[in-house]
Amino acid sequence: MSKLPAHLDLHLIRILYLLLSEKNVSRVAMKLNQPQPSISASLRKLRELTGDPLLVRGSRGMVPTQHGESLLRPAKRILDETERLFVHKIPFAAQEEARTFHIAAPDYLDSQFIPNIVSRMRRESPKSRIVVHGIGRDVDYARMLSDGELDLVVANWDEPPVHLHLSKLFQDPIACIMRADCAYALRTGPDEMTVEDYLSLPHVAPSQMLPGYYGVIEAFLERHNMRRNVVVESAYFGQMPYMLAQTDLVLTTGRQFLRFYEKSLPLKAYNIPIKFPPMRFYQLWHDRVHHASEHKWLRELITAAAKDLVTR
Repeated sequence: MSKLPAHLDLHLIRILYLLLSEKNVSRVAMKLNQPQPSISASLRKLRELTGDPLLVRGSRGMVPTQHGESLLRPAKRILDETERLFVHKIPFAAQEEARTFHIAAPDYLDSQFIPNIVSRMRRESPKSRIVVHGIGRDVDYARMLSDGELDLVVANWDEPPVHLHLSKLFQDPIACIMRADCAYALRTGPDEMTVEDYLSLPHVAPSQMLPGYYGVIEAFLERHNMRRNVVVESAYFGQMPYMLAQTDLVLTTGRQFLRFYEKSLPLKAYNIPIKFPPMRFYQLWHDRVHHASEHKWLRELITAAAKDLVTR
């Protein structure tokens, strides 16, 4: 490597390949639309670099030397590989190609959202794989996006990280739910809850999900100098509705998540007398995959799945 010139001209490699293929300086000059003396000068430089004549006179014109013949394939390979570097990437052919996509999402999403993504994936790119990762206290999702361990993250933030690309998916108004035959539910209607009732009732809440992130509910209450009575914290959000069915606990989250469990468990939903902002869900991704056609396709698929939630 130390014998290579500091700036090796790719055009010189092209001339080497054509000289060894055409075996004629004049024809190479015509192909490249260059004067013959210029090609002759390039041949002299190539001879100097390789330490070999490369082309010598034969009975019927110029012929490559043995060393020259050995350089024909490497020169062609370099030109072919270089051309591939600058070919525009063709769009992802979802039905035919196979990719593995890694997405991370919390389990407090609408219960149909991830299944809808998987269903669309199976229809539109049946050869591809999808790996769904959880988001927990110890998950450094920003690093994983940067390092390629994750392709995108779906979650909700009051203030999404500014260094990542972002696309809004949907928003979900906040409500609370409890067992339909608990003492409080039996004596009050869905619109009769007071602020004092809400703050004093026993709540179940998710544990800290992300580093430095405590959730939109706690963040909003803290900003307004309020505190609710959280008696149970759990990292398993999907189990919380089943906790309600056996206790007097209250769960606060998005209506779309609650709607699914209202149909299958003896639960009663309430409008909260505090004006919480809706939960805003985004998909986040790193600049490293921003222009890749397969990742553009994935983000469009997830956007379409989110629209299904809003219109159903």
